[in-house]
Amino acid sequence: MTLAAADFARERPRRALPIASETWVLVALGLFVMGLSFAPLLRLAYTAIAPDGWPDASRLAEILGTRQVFTATVNTLRVALFSTLLSLVVGTLAATLVALTDMRGKALWVFAFILPLMIPPQVSALAWVQAFSPSSPILGLLGLSLPAGGRHPLYSEAGIVLLLGIYNSPLVFLSVRAALRRLPAELVEAGQAAGASQTRLLFTIILPLARAGIFAGAALAFVSSIGNFGIQAMLGIPARFPTLITLIYQKLNSFGPSALSDMAILAMLLAVLTIVGITLAGWLGSRKDVRVDGSARPLALRLGLARLPIEIVAWATLVATLVLPLSALVTTSLVKGFGQKLTLATLTIDNYASALFRQAAIREGFFTSLWLTITTALVLTGLSIFLAYFLTWHRSRFIRVLHLASELAYAIPGIVIGVAMILFFLKPLPLLDFSIYGTVWIILAAYLANFLALSLRSTLGGFAQIDRSLEEAAQVAGAGFLRRMRDIIAPLVAPAAAAGAIIVFMSALNEIQVSILLVSSKAKTLGPMIVFLEEGGSSTLAAAVGCLMVAIVLVLMLTASAFSRFLPRGVLPWQN
Repeated sequence: MTLAAADFARERPRRALPIASETWVLVALGLFVMGLSFAPLLRLAYTAIAPDGWPDASRLAEILGTRQVFTATVNTLRVALFSTLLSLVVGTLAATLVALTDMRGKALWVFAFILPLMIPPQVSALAWVQAFSPSSPILGLLGLSLPAGGRHPLYSEAGIVLLLGIYNSPLVFLSVRAALRRLPAELVEAGQAAGASQTRLLFTIILPLARAGIFAGAALAFVSSIGNFGIQAMLGIPARFPTLITLIYQKLNSFGPSALSDMAILAMLLAVLTIVGITLAGWLGSRKDVRVDGSARPLALRLGLARLPIEIVAWATLVATLVLPLSALVTTSLVKGFGQKLTLATLTIDNYASALFRQAAIREGFFTSLWLTITTALVLTGLSIFLAYFLTWHRSRFIRVLHLASELAYAIPGIVIGVAMILFFLKPLPLLDFSIYGTVWIILAAYLANFLALSLRSTLGGFAQIDRSLEEAAQVAGAGFLRRMRDIIAPLVAPAAAAGAIIVFMSALNEIQVSILLVSSKAKTLGPMIVFLEEGGSSTLAAAVGCLMVAIVLVLMLTASAFSRFLPRGVLPWQN
């Protein structure tokens, strides 16, 4: 045997291990994603179509054909469409101001504009309800109190549309801003040379070319509106304005052999509406080729004399939609009884003391949410690094299926994921012979499935900035797959992965869409606590819990912003 052949023979065992490690990691990723994201959705579809083991079209038609379901479906589509239109107008205007104009103070304005998206929707709804109630402390100070005894103006379809439109405007803003930033400055310069005004440039050139981002934002807003349990429940249930998502919630409390199959059918209908909305928005956004060539120099439109009035309107809008509701929430949390004016005689911190120290259910919900959120963020950070590696450098049909499954679990309303988890984990687990239904473990499984895509998107952004030659050099030097991931890849993508972990943490800590159906006496989380307290008449205590949630979100956002120089650009959505 020659010396070269002997060297080759000695190298073969060392080369076998990296290949095996990579294969086993890929198999583990497949089992995790398909087991937690795809399998529960298949179980949901199977239960909806064949509740007794065989397809039952008559049962499906019976449920979908009832007047109650028809009314809830129409209401769901109406509030989703109208709120999406409102979000499109507000979000596109905001993106145009920030991305194209010379408006001052953009960084702070963007932070404040994105903040409502980070605040749990049930907290936002509670703040708005208290701000515009007849006993509103803020309106009382301004001498604008509404007449007592009348119906609350937000307990209506218009109120739901208004809050959903405002809440989802940042989603449209983020999508449209990204599209506008990709357009080269030569477009404006050519139009200006031809004598076009800035208004004409905006509506005939810039916005048409940004249509893909506009329709993508519309799809995000539509999906968020359909699946936003917090706002629909806080406003729709008192108003007796049924939607599919509140109907599913109310079905959970019903009894009978058909309760689970009824929930499955309604959840499937909600999922179908979501997928149709996403598909339609994607088709509308890709009907024409709007790709353009040019330099990376961004567009720039000068506001001139209109800059100061526009800035005043922009900041006044934030005061009306953010500061006013949150001020009412804080004021309510500091009085002894709901509706009291904030004076030295009524001022108290007893609601905060009760929330933090005396209410065992709230304290238990906070600590349960905290460890669930930390566990979710840590597990998904590690998984997203491995999955992003394969998605970036080893794309295959199997990898694309895993990516699609993770995106589907995130795009579908959280309450649908909750129903799917109930159906999938209701029976004892194979071989283990115990059920995780009613425990914190089913909530953890739902979080892992629902937030994987959120962590993965940030990590993929980090991989896009890595030169693969470093990893290839380590492979040539004989480093195995796991060692390359530990020593080369993980340190390079750590900033982006950490940013994804922060976003997952903020999203999961105060989450309500997924956990509202999964909480039990043995597994309480913080997100649904607002709804339960408000339903129980403890408005001042609910306000205190809401303020604590907002404080946590603010601390996390400010902490992430302080370390933003170590993160890839664009990873934090509130960065300008």
